[in-house]
Amino acid sequence: MKITATESCKELIELLKSKHGELMFHQSGGCCDGSSPMCYPLGEFKVGGQDVLVGELAGCPFYMGKAQYNLWQHTDLTIDVVNGRGASFSLEIPEGKRFIVRSEICSI
Repeated sequence: MKITATESCKELIELLKSKHGELMFHQSGGCCDGSSPMCYPLGEFKVGGQDVLVGELAGCPFYMGKAQYNLWQHTDLTIDVVNGRGASFSLEIPEGKRFIVRSEICSI
């Protein structure tokens, strides 16, 4: 699995860092906007034994629920940004934008 950020994603992350400090991401497959990546101030989301650190996104740790990781581990993820308000607790929501996942099956 590889995680990359589009330029618009990197720009939004930098804006959010200027407002909230260091950040982290968590990708779940559950509630709160379905499969959208969620952005939090670093340490605000409590990761546990069922979370996997799958990489960094523009210098921010990116975690995924283990069950979701087991399904997506052979997928490369590109995190992008679109206009519109998501229904989540993620930090970008007041900016009128939301993070989304674009995916592609990777070679094994």
